[in-house]
Amino acid sequence: MTLDSPPSAGLHQRILDNLSHAVLMFDSMLELVFINPAGEMLFAISTRRLLGQSADEILPADSPLLAALRRGLQSGHAITEHEVQLSLPGQHKLTADCTVTPLRTRPDDSGLLVELRPLDHQRRVAREEQQIARQQTFRTLVRGLAHEIKNPLGGLRGAAQLLERELPAADLKEYTAIIIGEADRLRNLVDHLLGPNTIACKESLNIHRVLEHVRQLVSTELPPGIRIRTDYDPSIPHVTGDRDQLIQAVLNVVRNAVQALGDEGEITLRTRARRQFTIGSRQHRLVCQACIIDNGPGIPEELVENIFFPMVSGRADGTGLGLSIAQSLLNQHDGLITCKSRPGHTQFCLLLPLEAASPSAEKTTAPEERNQA
Repeated sequence: MTLDSPPSAGLHQRILDNLSHAVLMFDSMLELVFINPAGEMLFAISTRRLLGQSADEILPADSPLLAALRRGLQSGHAITEHEVQLSLPGQHKLTADCTVTPLRTRPDDSGLLVELRPLDHQRRVAREEQQIARQQTFRTLVRGLAHEIKNPLGGLRGAAQLLERELPAADLKEYTAIIIGEADRLRNLVDHLLGPNTIACKESLNIHRVLEHVRQLVSTELPPGIRIRTDYDPSIPHVTGDRDQLIQAVLNVVRNAVQALGDEGEITLRTRARRQFTIGSRQHRLVCQACIIDNGPGIPEELVENIFFPMVSGRADGTGLGLSIAQSLLNQHDGLITCKSRPGHTQFCLLLPLEAASPSAEKTTAPEERNQA
């Protein structure tokens, strides 16, 4: 790609690096000569491995994108395809709008500029925005209800205590004790519905140390038939967060996975760095993605959209508060928890932006027990 001058080249490079959609450039022989970071994330293969490969090597023979590249090279006209089903390396499939634009750098030569705008990404952003808005509305409603409930509850408890002092017989005081105990239980339930009310005390953290701490805690409670394995990316920088709150959030999700498995199964703790990634409607240059994956029966489809709301649970004896609290804790870190589930594969991903991390912070070193059972 020929640019006017070094300052202009740097500006153009920054623009391409920060685009949220994939941009690729092929030469006249359909060999890849450029791909931006969003494209690298889309193909899930490093730029070093992709550059120099031909389109035939990167894409399946029946790929509609490969056909569009050949038509664009032959016709010399821009081609736009909407809602194209693409099969990418690693059995990765997505739906995207594709634009192929011929670039004639010389009369006898021509390259192709390719733009891929994944529609799956747009749908995910819209879904996350809706999820965040619904949770904020729900929390506002619960705070109002909590105020209306806790005031008369406090009066009820106080009246029971006064009555207890006046009762002459000890057996009668058992009834006031029940009233006081149930009032306390309802107050605690309301407090849990409100979620965490402490301000996060943030510091630079190694996310793998958080995950390993949770793994060690849970390992002492596991049935013999359940194993935990790790798949960590050691290149992830430190995150900025409250250690205790992040431990609590991860612990809630992991314990939820253990309960879903019952007596047998596998849980995977996986970390990855995501570039040019959106959380809700905000795009971040770099995001830490920590996933808790289990091979249990999965979550019913009708529950997935509401799984982070209090009192929503897939178990008859569940309160549904664990995931709700975990989501609230991630929201305090400008992050989000997402959920995808099908029978045999349920994945909760904790997303934390990395912009706030100290520039001088060293890269996270994964513990020695990488991929350890």
